[in-house]
Amino acid sequence: MTAHVRRWSLARQLLALQAGIVAVLVVIGATLGYLDARRSADARATATVSVVATTLADAPDLRAALATPDPSVRLQPFAERVRADTGVDFITIMNPQGIRYTHPNPAEIGHRFLGNTSRALAGHPFTETYTGTLGPSVRTVTPVFDDSHRVVALVAVGITVHAISAELRNRLLVLVAVAMAVLAAGIAGSYLVSSRLRRQTRGVAPDELRGMFDYYEAILHAVREGLVLVGRDGRIVLCNDAALDLLDLTSDPRGLAADALGLPAELTEALVSAEPRSDEIHVGDTKVVVVNTSPVLSHGRPMGNVVTLRDHTDLQELTGRLDTAQGFAEALRSQAHEASNRLHAVVSLVELGRTEQAVEFATAELETAQQLTDRVVGAVTEPLLATLLLGKATTASERGVELVIADDTAMDGIEGAIEPRDLVTVLGNLIDNAVDAAALSSPAGAERAEPPRVTVSARTEDGELVIEVADTGPGVEPGAVETIFRRGWTTKSADGPVGRGLGLALVGQVVRRHRGAVEVRREVGAVFTVRLPLAKVGSA
Repeated sequence: MTAHVRRWSLARQLLALQAGIVAVLVVIGATLGYLDARRSADARATATVSVVATTLADAPDLRAALATPDPSVRLQPFAERVRADTGVDFITIMNPQGIRYTHPNPAEIGHRFLGNTSRALAGHPFTETYTGTLGPSVRTVTPVFDDSHRVVALVAVGITVHAISAELRNRLLVLVAVAMAVLAAGIAGSYLVSSRLRRQTRGVAPDELRGMFDYYEAILHAVREGLVLVGRDGRIVLCNDAALDLLDLTSDPRGLAADALGLPAELTEALVSAEPRSDEIHVGDTKVVVVNTSPVLSHGRPMGNVVTLRDHTDLQELTGRLDTAQGFAEALRSQAHEASNRLHAVVSLVELGRTEQAVEFATAELETAQQLTDRVVGAVTEPLLATLLLGKATTASERGVELVIADDTAMDGIEGAIEPRDLVTVLGNLIDNAVDAAALSSPAGAERAEPPRVTVSARTEDGELVIEVADTGPGVEPGAVETIFRRGWTTKSADGPVGRGLGLALVGQVVRRHRGAVEVRREVGAVFTVRLPLAKVGSA
């Protein structure tokens, strides 16, 4: 079995990298500092011996001593005083032949100077590094001129390399101490940074961190549920593929403000809400979306929101179909109940021997029901829509509202142009709202000149299906026309699992999806006119 090798964490790798960089920088800095110190020491020694040599060559006492029979008697003490005062290692005064008059070692007086003198004899001072009796030294040799500008003597002033190295060592100790202090401070700072990073990354290695990021990124974009992360500044931090589809966005919105995405105001408000939102239904142009918003806190501070989106379109369509089926079942139950009552009345008339009245009563009721059925079946060839209209007629009748199918209604020849489920959504919700409005305008026990009525008309006109639903209710206020197709607009109290105010929003969604138009006007009551282009399903 292969043993698992624990890789260095990102924090540890960063510490090692930073420590290495600091060490390299310190070494480079110390090297440059050493080279600069060496250059400075050499330059300082060169400048010192040059100045001292030039000054001595111009000294009147030196010229006066050269005129005496034994110049060493006066020049040796003079040279030693100057050497002690200036800190140089030797001052040698000699005649043009190189015989010394002075030397730090008196035994060397009278011996020949070790070094080059030709350039000085030619009248040009020069500086060189040469090994003499005191070892390697940096020396300046300069000529001494008499009043006739003849070279009568030479002055050599030098500082030994050992003395220069000793000074450099003293400066190098300070440089090393500073470098070690900088290195220690750099490593300490790197350790503090890596410790903080280790807490934030939980000791995860870089390749593991990269793998986790790739893994989580793949999961976020693979899940069917939409996920949106919104920063506390209201900008989108993450939006997976499912969210792009549910929000009808064509490009990645990361970095954009939520209110710049072109979403409905209610949905934008839900994305940036500081309070949790649970199972809110929002109707878009093509989809019904369930939104959940959960604020994220870090150490008690708000960091933004996590927003999940679920596609509720299919479920809403199934719910609409179920409502239609339930309405039809309720209509059948109501008709069965009414049929039972009529049958009892017919039987009672027969028992009383009034057979003619029994036949007349039975055929009248059958004729009324058959007329409605014939009108619907003759005008609507789609079975689902015919069933819907018959069910809505029965339900309206139970509520005391008359559902009238206009004489010009004709919905044949639209097969394949508009999905039946979209027509069910439009007709069903418009009729429900119209029945509610008509029933509310005629409360129980109130007298009214005409019974509440809902009129439904559907026809094809200029390549469009025109659906018109009118009621005798109070109508829609002009100021409310812009908002009635938004989710949540209603004149009734909320009930049911998702509340009221969704029907007209779904109607508006179908109209937008088919690039149609809807018009609301007021006559006796409200009149809703929907126009849907009769383009074949799937066509551009």
